[in-house]
Amino acid sequence: MQKIAVSLPRRLLSSARRAVREGRASNVSAYVASALEEKSKLEELGLLLEEMLAETGGPLSASERRRADVALGVQKPRSKGLRKRAR
Repeated sequence: MQKIAVSLPRRLLSSARRAVREGRASNVSAYVASALEEKSKLEELGLLLEEMLAETGGPLSASERRRADVALGVQKPRSKGLRKRAR
């Protein structure tokens, strides 16, 4: 493990110290290391997503996204403005 010195905004340092007090991290260094690890993973996932999109023709259009959301149950189908007539 390497030791370095970093400057942090007061708000972030307070958050790290609170995490240590609450037992969510063993010390401030561990908290910062964990945060850097998560940031690194997110960046790697972002690069992977860019590669996948490039291989599959790019991001979904708005209408493709709506259809996918409906198919996955994330969004309800849009009403087509048709009303049932009373008999």
